[in-house]
Amino acid sequence: MADSRLYFGSFTVERRFDARPERVFAAFTDREIKQRWMGCDEVAAPQIEQLDFVVGGREVSRGGGGDGAEHLFEGTYLDIVEGRRFVFAFVMHVGGRKLSASLGTVEVLPDGAGTRLIFTEQGVYFGEDGWAEREEGTSQGLNQLAAWLASQKEAA
Repeated sequence: MADSRLYFGSFTVERRFDARPERVFAAFTDREIKQRWMGCDEVAAPQIEQLDFVVGGREVSRGGGGDGAEHLFEGTYLDIVEGRRFVFAFVMHVGGRKLSASLGTVEVLPDGAGTRLIFTEQGVYFGEDGWAEREEGTSQGLNQLAAWLASQKEAA
């Protein structure tokens, strides 16, 4: 029998990037740029189907995992302070199973010549492994962003 209990939690992942805050912010808000770095070890190159970065706008992306299961992200933007932060509500599905329903906050802060990014997620996780999966995927995604930003610096 599947675990039908709900698990509640939150996590924060922080990164420092050697890139200006406006470049880091654009990496989340510009569909073409985000498509270049988005993904994690479990989901190679998910396709962004929709990214309407306005309050009330939606983001939808999907991709196949290494296990063949489809990963589906559906989100809505709730608050945006251009260049500084955004808040979004989203649901993650893996293989047709709802993994989590969450509130995410991304803060982009100047830090010397670079940027400090703080990603916080608060959610309800459908199964006790959901929280760990979300934190791991978020961390891997931010590692992808760091690699992409570094490659752009070298190309400049």
